[in-house]
Amino acid sequence: MKKQIFYSSLSTSQWFIFLLASSIAFPIVIGNVFHLSIDEISELMQRTFFVVGISSFIQGWIGHRYPIADGPAGSWVSVFVILAGLTIQQGQDTRETLQLLEGGLIVAGTLLLILGLTGLVNKLLFLFTPLVTGSFLLMLALQLSGVFLEGMLGIKEGAASLDYGVVAVSFIVFILVILLSIKGKGWIKSYAVLIGILSGWLLYFLLGKKAPVLSHSDSFVKLPEVFAWGPPQLNVGMTMTAILFLFLLVSNTVAAVTAVRQAVPEADREEKQTINRGITGGGISHFIAAIFSTVGIVPLPVSAGFIQLTGQKRIKPFLIASLALSAIALIPAIVNFLALLPGSVASAALLASFVQMIGISFQSIMKEELDQRRLTILGITLLIGLGLMFLPGSTFEGLPSIAQYICSNGLLVGTMIVILLEQLWKK
Repeated sequence: MKKQIFYSSLSTSQWFIFLLASSIAFPIVIGNVFHLSIDEISELMQRTFFVVGISSFIQGWIGHRYPIADGPAGSWVSVFVILAGLTIQQGQDTRETLQLLEGGLIVAGTLLLILGLTGLVNKLLFLFTPLVTGSFLLMLALQLSGVFLEGMLGIKEGAASLDYGVVAVSFIVFILVILLSIKGKGWIKSYAVLIGILSGWLLYFLLGKKAPVLSHSDSFVKLPEVFAWGPPQLNVGMTMTAILFLFLLVSNTVAAVTAVRQAVPEADREEKQTINRGITGGGISHFIAAIFSTVGIVPLPVSAGFIQLTGQKRIKPFLIASLALSAIALIPAIVNFLALLPGSVASAALLASFVQMIGISFQSIMKEELDQRRLTILGITLLIGLGLMFLPGSTFEGLPSIAQYICSNGLLVGTMIVILLEQLWKK
């Protein structure tokens, strides 16, 4: 009995670290691009932890009911970054832009709720073929690999050179997690990510490296602020962006559920109902994200890679870890301590999980024969979708705002291309 409790606690700890590592980087990125103060970044981090924990619990309990970590959506982060650049370039108030983004999240949440509650999303499932899902997963992994590789290398705006100590620790963690997940036996294999992160954190401080300390609070408990950026606003451009992003958000949920179904094959559930509940849960998550002024939260397909890497398939430790993350978000001292987790170490552990996600994307693509038609569609999708990711941010400056959001997001464009070609080019 004691042994079972011990292993259950380790499982909960590992899920907790994974949820934390998936959430910690993007608040800092958003804070930097919007020129937020260190106090505002600390508060954004607190709200993000709180929302991620609540959203993950809702999805695991009454949503899709799989152990799929929710986290800040890379697609929404790209919109935040693009809008921040436009706002600063035009000399406008960044606070109004953040209020517009709150409005966009509410529109997206409303549309997701309508699709989920009415069951209309089931009529769209025919669009998400194995080729569409596999292409989405592959592009998402490759897009975010750049973000996490930058984190591993410790690349920051204005940095003169690489810190080779940080780089060495990052790659040690990356290699350690992969080796333990392949060669490890028993519990060592199951807790590869946790061991890798703790080892990397220890090495980081043994080398004398120090993470920046965020603000301190005199109060023991602090509730997250509601509408911290001000009341939501909306305009035509943001409304259109939220509508277009609906396809990306549905793709994300379908891809996450499909990927985890492969990683947890013994789960025998009706796919349409699972995705229906997941979309409804996604609508609730977007409302919560808007209310607490954070980036849009979505199910993370990389959870499938984490499950394959560690073998953590049970829902109970995941639900406990989700509630724990929301609970600790209310205690500023703990939030500030967790913020000391080096971003390079967290990025290395997450990148190791993406290795498995690449494999899952290829498994999905190869569910059907790769004939000339499917190979051509895949090639066009990857060339254009990934090609857009490499273009400089200033490429589309002359276009209207909504066109800039779309053209600067290779994942959105690539997903729309593969869906259209799959439907228009019949066998």
